[in-house]
Amino acid sequence: MDRRLHGAGFDRSYWGQAARHFSSPRYLAVCAMFIALRSALSWLYIPLTETLRIQFTFFITALGASIYGPLMALAEGFLSDTIGFFLMPSGGYFPGYTLNAMLASLLYALFFYHKRLSVLRIFAAKFTVNLVVNIALGALWSAVLYGKGYLYTVTTSIVKNIVLLPLETAVMVLVFRAVHPLLLRAALIPPDLPGSIPWIAKKR
Repeated sequence: MDRRLHGAGFDRSYWGQAARHFSSPRYLAVCAMFIALRSALSWLYIPLTETLRIQFTFFITALGASIYGPLMALAEGFLSDTIGFFLMPSGGYFPGYTLNAMLASLLYALFFYHKRLSVLRIFAAKFTVNLVVNIALGALWSAVLYGKGYLYTVTTSIVKNIVLLPLETAVMVLVFRAVHPLLLRAALIPPDLPGSIPWIAKKR
């Protein structure tokens, strides 16, 4: 198995490695475990307003994406959201939220899969997901579903996501620091990835 670290994530070997995970029973089992975790916890949230809530699946999504890469992350996002809806339905099924789940998984994978982690990279990943998925798209879906103006939903979403960003980043750093040594021992991530997470990743 090719264990090299990849650069920007746009070379052929990067996507080839990610695609090969679909033929690995081991990675399929890991992905199924994360689908089960994410689906089971999809109902757990803290409501802030009628349209805004704090959810707790983001660090599970990020951790899984760092293991099995962008292609399997897309499938995991789709299945997790769909299964989670049928387990705990809340209103009608809305495909926009499924798109959000898939896009969040993809973005985390592009930031973390076969990459040297750092606090700055984790912050950048969470900031990007918050901006693109939670604020831009999430506010749009809320405006469509609840009949409120987009300016209102995007403003309240910006406030919520800015306030939560430092806390969410800290949680992700703690989760990765706790789990990465286990992933290294299980050979689920490249062996030349450091177990510690510095503030800024240094290139070799």
